[in-house]
Amino acid sequence: MKSFFLSLFFIFSFFANGQNLYIKTYGNEKNKTIIFIHGGPSGNATLFEGTTAQKLADLGFYVIAYDRRGEGRSSDPNAKFTYEEAFQDLNSIYATYHLKKAILLGHSFGGLVATLYTDKYPQNVSALVLAGALFSQQETYDHILNALKKKYNSNSEQLKKISIVENLDKNSAEYRKGCYELAGENGFFKMPNPTPESKKLYADYEAGDFYKTNIRNKNAPLVFYQNEKQNNIDSRPYLKKIKSAGVPIYGIYGKDDGIFSSAQINSMKAITGEKHFAFLDNCSHYLFVDQQAAFLSKLKYWLK
Repeated sequence: MKSFFLSLFFIFSFFANGQNLYIKTYGNEKNKTIIFIHGGPSGNATLFEGTTAQKLADLGFYVIAYDRRGEGRSSDPNAKFTYEEAFQDLNSIYATYHLKKAILLGHSFGGLVATLYTDKYPQNVSALVLAGALFSQQETYDHILNALKKKYNSNSEQLKKISIVENLDKNSAEYRKGCYELAGENGFFKMPNPTPESKKLYADYEAGDFYKTNIRNKNAPLVFYQNEKQNNIDSRPYLKKIKSAGVPIYGIYGKDDGIFSSAQINSMKAITGEKHFAFLDNCSHYLFVDQQAAFLSKLKYWLK
C-alpha cells in the first residue's frame, strides 16, 4: 500500500513539474532497479504492466514502468518525441527515485531509446537488456518487404501494395508505417501456436484495467520524423561501443518474430555473446507474453 501511494505521489509530482509523465513502480525499492522502456513511437507500457511487471518484481527486482512524454498515459501536446526528450525523462526518473544505476529493459523501439541513452550515459546503466528490440532499422524494413515479395511472388495485387511502400522515402513516417502495417497484416508479430498460458495472459490483459488505458497517439510517429534526425539508424556501432565501455548487454528475441532476418539475429548474438543471448521457441515480438516463463527465467538468471 505504501509503494502504491508513493507511486501516485511521483505521478502527480511529474505532472506538477509540467512533464506529464505517467510512471508506476513495482516491488521493493531496495532491490535492483529495472526500468522498462516500451515500443513506439505511439506505444505505451500497458501490456507489460498488465502481464509482467509485478511478476518480474516478485523475482526480486524493483521495476519502474512509464510512458514516454506524449505517448500513452503521458499526455503532452507539446511533446517533441525526440531521443533527447526521452533522455530528459529518463534522467528525471533517475533523479526522482535517487537512482545511481539501473538496468534498462528496452522492448522494440524502446531498445533504440535504451541503447542511445546508454551510449550517452553509460555511468547510469548497470546492464542493457534488448527484448525484441530494434537495432538495424533499414535491414528490418528490407527484410519485411523481401519476405512478402517472396510470399506473394505471383500475386500481382499484393506485389503492387508492396511496391508502393517500397518506393516511399525511406526516411519517412509513411515508409515505416507501410512496412509495419504489411508486417502486421501478415502475422509477423504473432506467435504461430499460442499456448494456454499466453492465451490467458492476453485475455486477462484485455479484460483488465490496463487495457482500458491502452492509449495510442497516432501523431507521435509523424512528429518524431519531423523532429528527430536519427530516424532510420543502425545501433550496432553504439552497442559495440557500450560493450567496450564495460556495460553488459543481453539480447532476448523470439524465433518467430517476423521483422528480423536470421542475419540480423546472428549479428546481435555476435555483439552480446552466446551466454548473453536467448532465442525463444514459439515466440514472436511480445515475448514477455508469448513465452513469459522463459522470459522471466532468463532475466533472473542474467541479472540476479
